[in-house]
Amino acid sequence: MTENNVSKEIENAYEYLQEKLAGRVKPVIGLVLGSGLGDFAKNIKDALVIPYNDIPDFPTSSVEGHKGCFVFGRIGDVPVVCMQGRVHYYEGYSMQKVVMPVRLMCRMGIEKLILTNAAGGIRDDLKPGDLMVVTDHITSFVPSPLIGPNYEAGPRFPDMSRVYSPDIIADIKKAAFDLGIEVKTGIYLQTTGPNYETPAEIRVYKLLGADAIGMSTTVEAMAAVHAGVKVACISCITNKAAGLSETKLSHEEVQQAADMIKNKFTRLLLKTINLL
Repeated sequence: MTENNVSKEIENAYEYLQEKLAGRVKPVIGLVLGSGLGDFAKNIKDALVIPYNDIPDFPTSSVEGHKGCFVFGRIGDVPVVCMQGRVHYYEGYSMQKVVMPVRLMCRMGIEKLILTNAAGGIRDDLKPGDLMVVTDHITSFVPSPLIGPNYEAGPRFPDMSRVYSPDIIADIKKAAFDLGIEVKTGIYLQTTGPNYETPAEIRVYKLLGADAIGMSTTVEAMAAVHAGVKVACISCITNKAAGLSETKLSHEEVQQAADMIKNKFTRLLLKTINLL
């Protein structure tokens, strides 16, 4: 996909949303809700829901637990746009399509982006039910979303030495402290999916320094940083990675674990947004 096509598709989607949002305050914070976490959108006031399949040239999610719509509104006094479900590389989309939703939110003027996901714990102390604030990532096992002609929102060779904003991380930690919620920090690694990893692969990833693993997120973070938007990420640890427990890995297990975490996750995210 050429730069002109990328820009044109984003502009078409942007113009469509601008018509739908006439008279509303532009969002300043973007949220991406991962597997099993979409119910957080119920906390958005004055909500306007726009299904992805109504938006021109827009990818739609085919994964259970990803509703596939934008929700515009407010959390407290903060104007937000929320992705209730994301699209994935393993669904057969190009990486340009995978990051199109995030690029569209950046085009709409968000200043900060909070990504969330369900992840497998690799580090020994990470267990199902934990929340992990991502401090860095490993994205060498998936294609960069910046491959191809440079998208005009950012430079050809963007710096990725600090993808996750220390300021937002500090706010998440403060929110967790105020609420009495334990959060851990760590490095997240993205694979292509849709298969789960083998135990041998997990051992390799652990040697590389990965603390948690999943099939999304890092490419979205890169696209947002490329566009000059501050990024943070909260991983909900829903299972131990392959070979680290006797439990057979399944998407159903991930969704069930996300359901158990969502109350704690919701409280933390609401408090964080009010601090930003």
